[in-house]
Amino acid sequence: MLTGKQKRFLRGLGHNLNPVITVGKGEISESLVRETSEALEHHELIKVKILESCIMGRHEVADELAQACGAEVAQVLGRTFLLYRKADEPKLEFPKGK
Repeated sequence: MLTGKQKRFLRGLGHNLNPVITVGKGEISESLVRETSEALEHHELIKVKILESCIMGRHEVADELAQACGAEVAQVLGRTFLLYRKADEPKLEFPKGK
C-alpha cells in the first residue's frame, strides 16, 4: 500500500510520461492485462489512457486493471491514470523520510 507521500512522489514522476497502455471499447481483456503487466515489469510506473469508447468508469477501469496486474493506482486524473508496481530490481527509489 502506497502512502500519501509516495503517491505524491509518483505523481510528480508520472506528469511527463506518455501513455503506454490504451483502454478502449474492448475494455479489460486478458491480452490487455498481459501487456500492462509486461509494461510494469519494464517501467515500474506507467500511464494508462482511457478512450471515450470505453463504457466502464475511469475509477472502475483503474481499480480492475491494478488488481489484475498486482499493481497500485497512484493517481486518476481525467481519462488517464498512473499504475505502479515494484519491480524485482527496483528502478525507482522513494525519497527517505525524516
